[in-house]
Amino acid sequence: MIGCHALRWGAPGQPLTPALELELPRGSLTAIIGANGSGKSSLLKVIAGLQKPLAGKVRLSVPLKGGVSFLPQQQHLDRQFPISLQALVAAGFWGNKQSPEIRSQRLNTVLENWCLNGLEDRPLMALSGGELQRALLARLSLTDAPLLLLDEPHAALDEWGQELLWKHLHEWHHEGRTLMVVCHDLAAVREHIPHTLLIKHSGCVFGPSFELIRQQPQAQVA
Repeated sequence: MIGCHALRWGAPGQPLTPALELELPRGSLTAIIGANGSGKSSLLKVIAGLQKPLAGKVRLSVPLKGGVSFLPQQQHLDRQFPISLQALVAAGFWGNKQSPEIRSQRLNTVLENWCLNGLEDRPLMALSGGELQRALLARLSLTDAPLLLLDEPHAALDEWGQELLWKHLHEWHHEGRTLMVVCHDLAAVREHIPHTLLIKHSGCVFGPSFELIRQQPQAQVA
């Protein structure tokens, strides 16, 4: 599903790590961890095709329908943009050819699943950080993408919101989707995500989450 071959990324002339070699099969669930500034978000953007690598290549085996869905950090979203929560979530239908009736039913279900009922008409600027994050995740629920790239999906979520997140993340995984998740919560990674890619300036390490996190000092991956 995802192949990174001799991949290097970062600012021009300043690769963040030695070349990365990585193969992730279809249906895998992988965390990306590392210190601030190590290149976690940049790697997701390179895989998503939003940023060009400095060297090497990324190979994605995804069908044309759906393709890739990328969840950015909400700080990159313009909260002054005049759009309602419902319109933001409904953007997940982009490219979907289902009938208006089916889309309406799916939208109502997703809003209910993410506990967003009653907030449909609120503008983005009137949402709390947690409400906005759940709206962004709800939008992801409406996509048909077989590959989901999530950059800190737990950000701004309280304990209850994080429970919702992991519940849906496991549902997406059980549907056979492939997921890569940037996450700073190492306890959650160890509990919910079987494999982890640790990004360090000296090189990247891939392995079982429990073993890899246990061997690393907390300060190096927070």
